[in-house]
Amino acid sequence: MIDEGALQKLLQAAEEKAEAPARVSSRLQSRVFSRLIEAEQEQGPLRILSASRAAGHELCVFESTVALLPSDDLQARNPCAVCHARILGERVERAPIYWPGCAYARFCGH
Repeated sequence: MIDEGALQKLLQAAEEKAEAPARVSSRLQSRVFSRLIEAEQEQGPLRILSASRAAGHELCVFESTVALLPSDDLQARNPCAVCHARILGERVERAPIYWPGCAYARFCGH
């Protein structure tokens, strides 16, 4: 499992040491996000989507649909793995993705 606290400290230290602000490619952000989710899945099942929403996390339209399913097994899967937004986000800089709640849309600046 990825330790979010350690990751946050690492990112903060990198930001403090940066001499000039740099814009990270939206494609790179999308790829890193996808790999982090894959690494989480290798460690075990993901948090179910309805629990993520209950914790205050915004879900995209596809995740919201899956969250309605009664199966925790289905809700613990990653619908982003088969989503066109992920594919666009990883391959097109500042891809035209406008789904509310989509992480890949946030990386693209929307």
